Amino acid sequence: MIEPVALEDFFITFFSAALIMLAGASYALLFAWSKVNPSSRIKIAAYVSYAVLIASVAELTRAAHFQGYWLVISLVMVIGYFFAPIGIWHLCVKTHADPNLITTTED
Repeated sequence: MIEPVALEDFFITFFSAALIMLAGASYALLFAWSKVNPSSRIKIAAYVSYAVLIASVAELTRAAHFQGYWLVISLVMVIGYFFAPIGIWHLCVKTHADPNLITTTED
């Protein structure tokens, strides 16, 4: 049977899970923004967001007492959050790079 999170850890679990989503979204947005507007400050901000994400995952793992395969899931989540924006960026660049895809209207 799955053990529920202890009541004293509930709020820490809730807020660290919410912070994971916010930090992941800000990392993805800042990463894409750093590609569109090349600036080292934006790229550093993206990596700071990713560091917050890692700290949040570590805190969630501690507060929820993850063991066994849950630790593997946490690790896969951290790796996935890092590589997903990079892969999505490359996919967008490749699909929008063809100049023959411009639609024109005939009069």
